[in-house]
Amino acid sequence: MENIEIGNLQYEDYKDLLTAMKASYPGWQGNFWSLESIKKLIDKFPEGQVVIKVDGKVVGCTLSLVVDYSRFGDKHTYRQITGNYTFDTLDLENGDVLYGIEIFIHPDYRGLRLGRRLYDARKDLCEKLNYRAIIFGGRIPEYFKYSETLTPKQFIQKVKQKEIYDPVLSFQLANDFHVVKVLKNYLPEDIESKEFATLLQWDNIYYTSDDKKLFNVKTYVRLGLIQWQMRSYTNMDEMFTQVEFFIDSIAAYKSDFALLPELFNGPLLAEFNDLSEAGSMRALAKYTPEFKKRFGELAIKYNVNIITGSVPSIEEGRLKNVGYLCHRNGLIEQYEKIHITPDEAKFWGIAGGESLKVYETDAGKIGILICYDVEFPELPRLLAEQGMQLLFVPFLTDTQNAYNRVRYCAQARAIENECYVAITGCIGNLPKVENMDIQYSQSVVFTPCDFAFPSNGIKSEATANTEMVLIADVDLSLLDELHSRGSVRNLKDRRTDFYNLTLNNQSPI
Repeated sequence: MENIEIGNLQYEDYKDLLTAMKASYPGWQGNFWSLESIKKLIDKFPEGQVVIKVDGKVVGCTLSLVVDYSRFGDKHTYRQITGNYTFDTLDLENGDVLYGIEIFIHPDYRGLRLGRRLYDARKDLCEKLNYRAIIFGGRIPEYFKYSETLTPKQFIQKVKQKEIYDPVLSFQLANDFHVVKVLKNYLPEDIESKEFATLLQWDNIYYTSDDKKLFNVKTYVRLGLIQWQMRSYTNMDEMFTQVEFFIDSIAAYKSDFALLPELFNGPLLAEFNDLSEAGSMRALAKYTPEFKKRFGELAIKYNVNIITGSVPSIEEGRLKNVGYLCHRNGLIEQYEKIHITPDEAKFWGIAGGESLKVYETDAGKIGILICYDVEFPELPRLLAEQGMQLLFVPFLTDTQNAYNRVRYCAQARAIENECYVAITGCIGNLPKVENMDIQYSQSVVFTPCDFAFPSNGIKSEATANTEMVLIADVDLSLLDELHSRGSVRNLKDRRTDFYNLTLNNQSPI
């Protein structure tokens, strides 16, 4: 064997094709594809008919149609899907599914992973032509040996668990196809399968609908993280001069998000030094409605989604640590810190929040957790189960060991939940503000650790303890690929049959 090549099926390949077909189906009681049928397929849809040749001879083939799957649904027969073998069901204009009607490898050439190459070629075609899935009915030729003791469902389960080997189904499962259902009378000539078949599907994670949307979610997203210097300000106007400078700078780089740290407005506490620590934090909360309003205006003015870090707020008489997601279309949503550190409770009297959600934005699905919250893995996992792609973590830490707790937990969350995590905090010192004396920060954007990402899981990081803006691009499409084809798949491989994660008064996730 000197040369292996994959290409589109041609008329002149038919003789070799028929030879390989007959060798692949010994004892087959039905008819084989005629030259007339093959010509019709090639004329109607040449890209979908692929052969693999060894030293110039056809040894394998995959034949496909494009169908409008809504016409057939999951209950159909082979005869119906092929239009009684006329291929009149082929619909290149309205079709949304690449339907496989044949695949085989000559038995003399099995074990060389040639079948995998054919499946990969079909997947590449599905992605290239933007069909939502590959679907086909699969034989289960070993089932006749077990039909008296196992139902088709039990047989499929044992094949999945590798207790039984079926040369067709085992291979299909190994190539990332999943069983949708069992079909009855799919191919009556298939005696070995006892007329049963598995309906198998592979989903194209890159598929995009033709429906036009007002806002199309972006694939590449640019993040702007503000590593904020704590310094004295005489009033809120002076502070917002600095805020607007950073937002303007981030917008100039056409960023989609701007992230500020937790309690970045701490310098304004100096105005209330005559009060107790708890009293001064409650007094600072009087600025929060104006903060919210101004950030909303900046998001629209500079066309950037702003995550405002956090500020104190009085919520139904209780002091909470909250922030705002100010969308660039004018919408403003609130998030809350759920876990309160011992010092926050002791000195400031802050109470924990009770809301957790994923936010839909024009640049992806995001979650926001404030500082200490990222040290509790349950919260990001709950968000990941809702489709979170980006997790933003504004924080405030005084010492390097406190910072490292946030940093390493955030990095773990990126791996566990197959998402990007962006963290930023405050630096500098406030000698005139009690319980907010010193700060330590190094802003970072973390990634999962797999081949499509940096090997150390760090997309970009700022210089520690230096006021600056960190700009980083992330590719959301890489997450889709990771979910389906990653070296490990933390989200898919959770043993939900063994344990569950729940929010109180809600269903398990």
